[in-house]
Amino acid sequence: MKIENIDFENNLILAPMAGVSDVGFREVCSMFGADATYSEMLSCRAMLHNPKKTELMTITSDLEKIKIGQIFGHEPEIMSKTLSLPMLSKYQIIDINMGCPAPKIVKNGEGSALMKDINLASKVISECVKASRVPVSVKFRLGFDKDISTEFGRMCEESGAKFVTLHARTSVQGYSGKADYEAIAKLKQTLKIPVVGNGDVVDCESYAKMLETGVDGVMIGRGSQGRPWIFSELLGKPFVGNKFEVIKRHVDVLRKYYDESWLTLYMRKHFLWYVNGIDKASEIRLKLATSPSIDQSLQLLQELFEK
Repeated sequence: MKIENIDFENNLILAPMAGVSDVGFREVCSMFGADATYSEMLSCRAMLHNPKKTELMTITSDLEKIKIGQIFGHEPEIMSKTLSLPMLSKYQIIDINMGCPAPKIVKNGEGSALMKDINLASKVISECVKASRVPVSVKFRLGFDKDISTEFGRMCEESGAKFVTLHARTSVQGYSGKADYEAIAKLKQTLKIPVVGNGDVVDCESYAKMLETGVDGVMIGRGSQGRPWIFSELLGKPFVGNKFEVIKRHVDVLRKYYDESWLTLYMRKHFLWYVNGIDKASEIRLKLATSPSIDQSLQLLQELFEK
């Protein structure tokens, strides 16, 4: 896939995941072959009115290959204005989130709520395209409560988006049910711009099924949680190294930027994902979920992986 002068070496992309795709996680996913990585969702209003908090979310790693910043909002003027902010200057692509199903996002008319107002969504895209120094893409769902993905994709293309990503579920579905790969294939056949498929890719078998849709790129979200090495596995390079060292690197990157007390609480979910499916991990799950320090958690993990 090529977007203007940006060449994607492979078709594997790490999804934007709120509260998950931090700079440490993006670095280790990049090490294992993720070709492009997304920031967490960045609120356009927050970037203008509370920049210090949002700026922490825009920290990137030198190991990230193609850096994509994902913004969200519903006011075209506000959203286009943020694109000149220095904190977004590190990104080679800006993506507009029109797929988030979180109630607090939808309530504000943002994320997937924009799929209920295709004219406003078009204006958001076109205004951002005019204001952006880099290519603009859009990530969306099948629709809010019914499939309008083909119509919506055409609108994105006509409004100036350079590529689109389809998470093939409706907003109402959330993360339940199965992703509709037929809808992804239909969208790919309809549009001239590249299409990235997203949803349910967790192993080589599901990856192969996604590729059958003809997509230009494949986005991995929940399948990477606790398994950043999924990217190398999908590239035919099974990971045989020390998984504890990967976890420690994830932590070490975050320790450069974040307060230890906040990090202790934040990393608990990542640690639980990292031990998911490992024999004898059940006995330390509660300890990891209640650990009072990062160092204690790392000690527990090191002992588990040594066994």
